[in-house]
Amino acid sequence: IRIMAGKVKWVTDIEKSVLINNFEKRGWIQVAENEDWNFYWMSVQTIRNVFSVETGYRLSDDQIVNHFPNHYELTRKDLMVKNIKRYRKELEKEGSPLAEKDENGKYIYLDFVPVTFMLPADYNLFVEEFRKNPSSTWIMKPCGKAQGKGIFLINKLSQIKKWSRDSKTSSFVSQSSKEAYVISLYINNPLLIGGKKFDLRLYVLVSTYRPLRCYMYKLGFCRFCTVKYTPSTSELDNMFVHLTNVAIQKHGDDYNHIHGGKWTVSNLRLYLESTRGKEVTNKLFDEIHWIIVQSLKAVAPVMNNDKHCFECYGYDIIIDDKLKPWLIEVNASPSLTSSTANDRILKYNLINDTLNIAVPNGEIPDCKWNKSPPKEVLGNYEVLYDEEMAQSDGPDRDLRSRSGQSTGVKGNRARDSGKPVLTTWK
Repeated sequence: IRIMAGKVKWVTDIEKSVLINNFEKRGWIQVAENEDWNFYWMSVQTIRNVFSVETGYRLSDDQIVNHFPNHYELTRKDLMVKNIKRYRKELEKEGSPLAEKDENGKYIYLDFVPVTFMLPADYNLFVEEFRKNPSSTWIMKPCGKAQGKGIFLINKLSQIKKWSRDSKTSSFVSQSSKEAYVISLYINNPLLIGGKKFDLRLYVLVSTYRPLRCYMYKLGFCRFCTVKYTPSTSELDNMFVHLTNVAIQKHGDDYNHIHGGKWTVSNLRLYLESTRGKEVTNKLFDEIHWIIVQSLKAVAPVMNNDKHCFECYGYDIIIDDKLKPWLIEVNASPSLTSSTANDRILKYNLINDTLNIAVPNGEIPDCKWNKSPPKEVLGNYEVLYDEEMAQSDGPDRDLRSRSGQSTGVKGNRARDSGKPVLTTWK
């Protein structure tokens, strides 16, 4: 398989050498300037061009790409929330028990994204919500940016007046309001370790949306802030306290270049098992897996399920001090740059295992195969959800999984033995 290195813009922060090594190991690559190539690792902008109506290409059966054409339905902050809200309403209309609410009107099983509004469009709705709890803190994020760019926290309406409408002209007051933002209720009670806030970066591979088949990577990590957390309003502008993005934290005075402010997920699990107990820890990770599957189900109906595509997403999850996980955002191009030695090993293996699933046995790609690779090629991935298998086990399978009811061999968890078994939606 030839890769035409000069013809593609590589993902912005990718270590090209890591990809090249992985391709060479399979005997796939012959870097050339004037030859065709058919394994693509592209930036999201290049994907737009490939699938564009005006400038698009027709891919052949032996060509596969690493993004779905409209991946942004999940990876743009505003569209992710919009699709999840739509998914909830559709389940409510169907009378699905998954959409059940408590006495306060909150979803029991689908409450996993913070209260969120789009600005400027939802400004009035936001104001109404803000006034119910005027002491709350909110976080503003530009819809189409990454690495913590443009993010800030607010606790007064006056701080975002430029996103309000002029009542006389019904136009937006400020030109800067042209850029769409999301504003979300800030999780001001995060779980702290060593007094510091952290989030989880988890990798999820989707090989097809219809039927949905996704894989969870076992080697995710936690990203810690360099400064101890405080909910004090005097520190709202200190992003070293509030944002875990490495792109921000690496500029802090206390950033450690050896461990990069990162913990492996397995270390987090050990810590939680020793401080909170094994059963509580297992429940937390089950809920994280539930969140991921439900977010993918929310976008599956609108996703352009092109047979040439697969995608490895970077999920950002925050855990609060009650051990409730929250979905913050999903990244289309999670950073593959290594900031530490452990990082490089993890991300090399991530690419290697992803390619083994996308193209099993290192063979020439064939977009017609059923995309269900044998277990021996999964590496550090494990099947998170297989829709075909789930449908064969009955329509109430998801609810039984979420409510913790045992369903035999594939039940949620063998509570008596303490040994984890496959959750019901695997």
